[in-house]
Amino acid sequence: MKYLHIRITDLLEEKGISKTRICKDLELQRGNFNRYCRDDFQRVDAALILKLCDYFHCEIADLLEIRDDRDRFPAKDAGTEEHADLMCAGDAR
Repeated sequence: MKYLHIRITDLLEEKGISKTRICKDLELQRGNFNRYCRDDFQRVDAALILKLCDYFHCEIADLLEIRDDRDRFPAKDAGTEEHADLMCAGDAR
């Protein structure tokens, strides 16, 4: 299955911008912003995508990617302990 990835973290690193800074600049709640950074969302807010494109001076195609779930989670037979560790680490973000 495919999922939508928003390249927020990549763009923040490339531009040397902190999450705190962008949240203040765009008046975003940090918790909601972190969910977008983790690709942990059901729907995408079009107004947010436009704000991010304007903020990063990029096109939508530079911000959004369609990825395969296999890129997100290791295969089931790759070791359930390792998979559980990754899930826990992701939850701590």
